[in-house]
Amino acid sequence: MKPLLKVNQLNKYYGNIQACNDISFELFPSQVLGIVGESGSGKSTLLSAIAGNLPIDHGDVTYINGSDNHLEIFRISEAKRRALMRTEWGFVRQNPRDGLRMNVSAGANIGERLLDVGMRHYGNIREEAARWLQEVEIDPVRIDDLPTTFSGGMQQRLQLARVLVSRPRLILMDEPTGGLDVSVQAKLLDLLRSLVRSFGLSVILVTHDIGVIRLLAHRLLVMQKGRVVESGLTDQVLDDPQHPYTQLLVSAALTP
Repeated sequence: MKPLLKVNQLNKYYGNIQACNDISFELFPSQVLGIVGESGSGKSTLLSAIAGNLPIDHGDVTYINGSDNHLEIFRISEAKRRALMRTEWGFVRQNPRDGLRMNVSAGANIGERLLDVGMRHYGNIREEAARWLQEVEIDPVRIDDLPTTFSGGMQQRLQLARVLVSRPRLILMDEPTGGLDVSVQAKLLDLLRSLVRSFGLSVILVTHDIGVIRLLAHRLLVMQKGRVVESGLTDQVLDDPQHPYTQLLVSAALTP
């Protein structure tokens, strides 16, 4: 099986601080790759760099699209990168307000992505938007309501619908359950797991929460101070951590 994404020797500096140090990995279709580490480990910087939102100092990110074309993310035009993020890629942000247009309706938020992939018939767009509201467990009668009238958990589910409606091949998620109450987190995680399985999503998931990683990720990268200190199958890494830092993270997660 060919990889969907290749990250090769990626380096990112902030002054003298190396936020990402020589990071390489491959992501395969229908695979969820978890990236875990404490605040300041470089995981969110890595995700933003992969998305092309940050310039890097060295390395490359290659996306192999459905036509088997190899797209170098830092060599394509900004317009092409933005188009890619609206169609074949999606970014789910920790704060859903950063991923939604708060001044337009729930249906319009979803419909924008459909316009980006070429759908033009208003009735079809509205029907698909309603279907996706139902897919993320939001009552379709809320289709004309503004996101400002939704709870935080509903806003995050609406952001998922907005991203997934275009059937992207790659989803980047930055702490998707962060900032939510525990009960809301649990419901969202169940939904995420169901969507990942149902649609065979390829995901890079950044989080500090070991529980989220264990539930969703097939493979795992553990980051500390900009470096990947351990990697492998999720259950193997979490059940038998080899690096002292990974052992500390797992131990902390098990402490009541």
